[in-house]
Amino acid sequence: MKKKQTNLVLVTIAIFVATFMTAIEGTIVSTAMPTIIGSLHGISLMNWVFSIYLLTSSIATPIYGKLSDRVGRKPIFIVGIVIFLIGSSLAGLSDSMLTLILARALQGIGAGAIQPMTFTMIADIYPFEKRAKVLGLNGSAWGIASIIAPLLGGYIVQHLSWHWIFFINVPVGLITLLLVIFFFHEDRQAEKAPIDYGGAATLSVVLLSLMLLAQSIGTDSNLLVNGVRLLIAVVAAWLFIRCEKRAKDPLIPLQLFKNHLFLGQNLVAALVSGVLIGFEVYIPMWMQGILGLPASMGGFAVTPSSVMWILGSFLAGKLILKRTAPQIIMGSLTIILIGISILGFLPMGTQFYVFLLVAALLGTGFGITITTTTVTVQNVVAEDELGVATSLNTLSRTLGQTIMMSTFGVIQNALFASGIKSDPRMKLSMLNQLINPETAKQISADLLPELRAVLLNAMHGVYWVGMLLTVIALIVNFWSGRQAQKTTH
Repeated sequence: MKKKQTNLVLVTIAIFVATFMTAIEGTIVSTAMPTIIGSLHGISLMNWVFSIYLLTSSIATPIYGKLSDRVGRKPIFIVGIVIFLIGSSLAGLSDSMLTLILARALQGIGAGAIQPMTFTMIADIYPFEKRAKVLGLNGSAWGIASIIAPLLGGYIVQHLSWHWIFFINVPVGLITLLLVIFFFHEDRQAEKAPIDYGGAATLSVVLLSLMLLAQSIGTDSNLLVNGVRLLIAVVAAWLFIRCEKRAKDPLIPLQLFKNHLFLGQNLVAALVSGVLIGFEVYIPMWMQGILGLPASMGGFAVTPSSVMWILGSFLAGKLILKRTAPQIIMGSLTIILIGISILGFLPMGTQFYVFLLVAALLGTGFGITITTTTVTVQNVVAEDELGVATSLNTLSRTLGQTIMMSTFGVIQNALFASGIKSDPRMKLSMLNQLINPETAKQISADLLPELRAVLLNAMHGVYWVGMLLTVIALIVNFWSGRQAQKTTH
């Protein structure tokens, strides 16, 4: 009997659509959140709508990665899509903030399978030399989502109802599901080794504690609670390592971390993802608060980075055949360092086009770096560890973004607090008004320059930390490259 062949084009489209579906989720919910709060009356629980999704997807990611190595990508991807669609349907049907949060938790559990599986499936169906280009195209879904999501979210809320921002996932997800069921074929036998339940449980506790700790930095004044979270994370990490050493088929094989290239590339991905989130979140704030531009222009300032990300990925695809990963990363991190340093020193009256040029520069650096780290992490492990290696790469990027987003918030708030002390007329609430061009009109004209100077100082502080992260990434990359050379000689 002739073996069924995977339809490359249709499966690639399915992967792209699945990536886009999960990428658009965060931004479209942000756009609709004011309307959701007005409908469900739960402003005190608002942050949990976002946090719970991130928490459950992060915890699920490494577990799905391991399972995909045992039973195959296809069943895990299908399970992830089904759970995500059930969560989306329940979110759309929610009649209270609590039920919405629970539905978002279910969505996150599904997304934890979809995100790493898309990368792993690309690695399965494309040879090494073509993989970077396809990963780049797939990564562009995030850029497209960042542009379309606010427009789509605004339209749905205005003309339909907020419930449809979740219901819209159902037909899209079903099409993706059918394409994968009928056109993706793999030859993988399920393994019979016992499942590492201890490893899964202890790793879940580690990630839950770390994510809660990261999200409470700067907002939770109870140091004792944060101290307990840190202690739980440390103890759970120690127990996890013990479980993995004893397990016949560990959830995460610890020998992966003895590979300096694998470890270094994941650390670089985490650090650069932290820089990336700072760039994407704070540039629109700069555009609106300092330049006084509308929200649509604030989002547009980031757009060139999405376009150049694709070009960066294509460059990575060509370079990876001629240079080692640390050599490529050294160049791309230098590009990021130049771009983020420019943002760290730009003066008040900088023209809008300068930000477009910086965004294009950073997008190129991000595209080369993230694509190269992903392909390298996949390439340095055995085929039966591809799923877990890819999921760890996805997890490291998520953790990098979560931890650094909280850190940037602490730095911004500290610089805000110190800045408004210079003039007794200034209040913290005025900075909230300043960031929205409509409410900025209510601020006294003589206070605007001073408030903008405070905001600019906070923006610079964020990007100086971004510079530091990039320098640390350069050091990590240099170290892992040297260690990898020693191992091969």
